[in-house]
Amino acid sequence: MNDAAALRCIGRFAPSPTGPLHFGSLIAALASYADARARQGQWLLRIEDLDPPREHPGAAESFPRVLEYFGFTWDGPILRQSRRHDAYESALAQLAERGKVFPCACSRLDLESSATGIGGERVYPGTCRQGLLPGRSPRAWRMRVGNEPVDFVDRLQGAQQQVLARDVGDFVVKRADGFWGYQLAVVVDDAAQGVTDVVRGADLLASTPRQIWLQRELGLPQPHYLHVPVAINSDGEKLSKQTLARPLPMSDPLPVLINAWRFLDQAWQGEEFANVREFWEWAIPRWDVRRLPPVAMLTARTGKAGGL
Repeated sequence: MNDAAALRCIGRFAPSPTGPLHFGSLIAALASYADARARQGQWLLRIEDLDPPREHPGAAESFPRVLEYFGFTWDGPILRQSRRHDAYESALAQLAERGKVFPCACSRLDLESSATGIGGERVYPGTCRQGLLPGRSPRAWRMRVGNEPVDFVDRLQGAQQQVLARDVGDFVVKRADGFWGYQLAVVVDDAAQGVTDVVRGADLLASTPRQIWLQRELGLPQPHYLHVPVAINSDGEKLSKQTLARPLPMSDPLPVLINAWRFLDQAWQGEEFANVREFWEWAIPRWDVRRLPPVAMLTARTGKAGGL
C-alpha cells in the first residue's frame, strides 16, 4: 500500500463511560488499533459521554490511563461527545429542514405491544409519523426511514441487508430526556473526524444500517465496517458494564493482551515479550482480518481471558 492510501485509513475506539474498561473493551480496542496501525493509518480516541445518568464516576478520566498502560497510543486530541452538542443540533436542524425527522410523543409503555425488531428493540409503528395525536406533547425526535433495503458489506461478516421500515422503524435521534441519540452522534463524529474504517463489536452490526441511512441523508461519507466477535460470559451474556464484567487489571498487562489477541484467532506460537511495546511491535505486522472467526459471539473462558 502506498503512503497516500495508508494516510486515508483512520480508525477509532469510542468507549462510553458507563463503567471501567473490561476484557470485551480490550478486544474492540485491540482489533481497531491493530487494523489501523497495520496499514500505517491513524487511530483516534473518542469518549462517547452522552448519557450522564448512566455514567460511572471517574470512568471517562480513567480510559486514557488504562489504554496507555496496555500500550495503545492515539493520534490527535481526545474527542468528547459531551462537548459536541452544537454539531448534533446542526445535523438535526438540517434533517428537520428537509422533513426527514419528526417529533414523537410515544413512551416506552406506548410501544410495548409493538413487534420486536432485528436488534431486540421494539419496531416503531409510526404512531406520530403524520403528526401528534390530539392532547399529546412531543418527547423525542425520530428519523423517517423507508422501505428500500440498506445494503453494505462487512469486512468479516460479509453482505448485510436491512429494511429499516420493517426491522427497526423510524428511530430516535434525540431522546425524550433531551440527550442525543447514539446513532446521530456517532455518524456526525465519524464524519467530523474523517474516520474511514469502523472496527467494533458485532453487537453493533444491527445498528449499522441506521447509521448508513443517516450518512446518506446528511450527505456524509460511509466508512468501511468490520464487526468482530464479542466475548460472552458463562451465562451467554455479552461482557459489559451491565453484566458486571471485571475491570481490566492494572498489573501485568501482557497476559491479558495476549488473551485478547488469541481470542481473535490471530497468529500465535507461544511468543514471549518483555513488555507491551514488544508485543505491539510483533503483533501489528501480523494482524490478519482473514483469521478472524466470523461468528458474532464467543465465550471468554476464565483464565484464557485474563480472569474474567
